Amino acid sequence: MAKRSKAGTGSVRRKTPSRSKAPAAAVTASKGQLQEPVEVHNGPPEPATELLEQGMLALQRHDFAGAQNVFTRLLAEFPDERAVAERAHVYLDLCGRELAARAGKPRSIEERLTAATAALNNASDAEAERLAREVLAEQPEHDLALYLLATVEARRGMADAALQYLSQAVAVSPEAGAQARHDPDFEPLRGTALFEELTEQPQHEPAPRKRGAAES
Repeated sequence: MAKRSKAGTGSVRRKTPSRSKAPAAAVTASKGQLQEPVEVHNGPPEPATELLEQGMLALQRHDFAGAQNVFTRLLAEFPDERAVAERAHVYLDLCGRELAARAGKPRSIEERLTAATAALNNASDAEAERLAREVLAEQPEHDLALYLLATVEARRGMADAALQYLSQAVAVSPEAGAQARHDPDFEPLRGTALFEELTEQPQHEPAPRKRGAAES
């Protein structure tokens, strides 16, 4: 009797056809992630940066005229460098404001004392005091500056401070005592021993100097 051949009991595995891998660039592109090359910006040229730094150093020294010249040159030589041009415009405005303010301020000792006297005559005691103190910071024994401070303190009713400044003024210039004797601003001090001593009339009294006659 013929025997039937037995089929193998092991299951037959079918091979799945291998899929070819797409190139990486193509896969990235298919996902919408392909990017354009990044453009590198190197910033403003070195000469422009150096000019900007020079101008800022001049500002730190309060050399506003020098800084103004540097920033003006920067804008003339590099008008298309927006990063530095915008900053240069801001600093130029600052320089212009500072220079304009300085032009309106009295600079010499004589100018400041004249301005202080005018302020005192206009009842601007705080401004007169500020200017007189500026002068004393440079010239501590300036008799007119001391006299003006004595006047300010007398108007405020500060007798001790007024007499102290007046004493210093008279020590530098005895004419200050003669002037104070006729000055109505010292009315609150009249009758005090020190004021009478400081303003004692000598036998040959010099003509009182006008308060507005500033000396440098």
